[in-house]
Amino acid sequence: MQQQQLGPTPRLFQAAVDALSLPDLRAKLLFTLAMLIVFRFIAQVPVPGVNIDALSELFKGNALFGMLDMFSGGAMRNLSVAAMGVYPYITASIIMQLLIPVIPRLEALQREGEAGRNKLNQYTHWLTVPLALMQAYGLLVTLQRTEVNIGGVDTTVISGINLFSGDTLLFTIAMLLSMVAGTVFLIWIGQLITEKGIGNGISIIIFGGIISALPSNIWNSQQTAGWGGLIMLIILLVLITFFIVFVSEAVRRIPVQYSRSMFRGGRMYKQAGGTHIPMKVNSAGMIPLIFAFAILVFPSTVATYFMNKENEPANFANHIHNWFSPGEWVYWVLLFLLVVGFTFFYTVVIFQQQNLSEMLQRQGGFIPGIRPGKPTAEYLNKVMLRICWGGALFLAIIAVSPLFTRLFIGLPSDQAAALMLISSAGLLITVGVVLDTLRQIEAQLMMRQYEGFIK
Repeated sequence: MQQQQLGPTPRLFQAAVDALSLPDLRAKLLFTLAMLIVFRFIAQVPVPGVNIDALSELFKGNALFGMLDMFSGGAMRNLSVAAMGVYPYITASIIMQLLIPVIPRLEALQREGEAGRNKLNQYTHWLTVPLALMQAYGLLVTLQRTEVNIGGVDTTVISGINLFSGDTLLFTIAMLLSMVAGTVFLIWIGQLITEKGIGNGISIIIFGGIISALPSNIWNSQQTAGWGGLIMLIILLVLITFFIVFVSEAVRRIPVQYSRSMFRGGRMYKQAGGTHIPMKVNSAGMIPLIFAFAILVFPSTVATYFMNKENEPANFANHIHNWFSPGEWVYWVLLFLLVVGFTFFYTVVIFQQQNLSEMLQRQGGFIPGIRPGKPTAEYLNKVMLRICWGGALFLAIIAVSPLFTRLFIGLPSDQAAALMLISSAGLLITVGVVLDTLRQIEAQLMMRQYEGFIK
């Protein structure tokens, strides 16, 4: 009797169950869990001089801090020493990916194999430090300038931040160094998870922060929407998760033939073999969402410095702040369009770096019916642009899912973003990390099966 073949997702979950029976894989899982516990401990250590009540009030309606809090793994909500999280490293990685096709030296390093990639990774780490310094100083200055009304009194989250005053210089430097050190420490933990754990260390840190906030999000959603609304939210969350898994696993397989020559009995024979190039529908991942959210929150953040207070007549900055708030239709339309645009931009940039047509030609491969060289490149670009529409629309729908949630439950527009148990970008990250981790475990199991067979 033939054994029934499992689908991709059940097979991955079966691999996770089998991994617990192997001592070395079990040790890697326990090491990863221990590193996540260390990360959560660091995330609870706040920097000195923080008004926790004002910080909590600020996070209730600020989209920018909510997005940064997600990438810090929940550490920014406490303004801990790890408040920057791994966001500077992610920013540095994106900058390096965009600079590679522009700077010939970086492009040459990418083609040098493992040594070149290690050098690029080193440059990324160097770029992370100044980015973390600038981001930390910008965050602290923003928190110092942003007033929050608590009990009828306007107050700030933190004070005494100024690099150009002798009275506050040492305090500001100490704050910056502690926050940069927290970022570097989290990156180091992520690398340990990648090397000694189950891999994808940076993503797992973000995943751990998102999951740790899930209980409080469930409680807040229940308080906002009631038990009936919470059940409907969970049902909608399951449906969105299924949609994400379905599209994330979708690929377009491009058939490829390889021909190679070999001598046998003093004569040359040509031997052919076939395979395929898997082109993912969503090859951009969550990067377009990051770009779109970052751009949308920028006008609203700048407008807060020029807005009139609540008891004063509204000026143009007040209107800008309202237009780019999650409660307005302008925000959701722009978010949808920006995600679609950035998906095409990022996919094209990354696809050009792969240079698949040249790689196929070097390896003696060709697509049936397509001539090698430029025709192959044009064909692959055409296919990529077609399937990119699916990925772009998928990401855009996920991005505006809080709006659908509000319409589904029937609550006021200003509660659209607060309703989600996990934000759209957070849900995409969570599902992606789970799938990638399960694939890592499955690869480890297959490697051990081959080793046992050889022995």
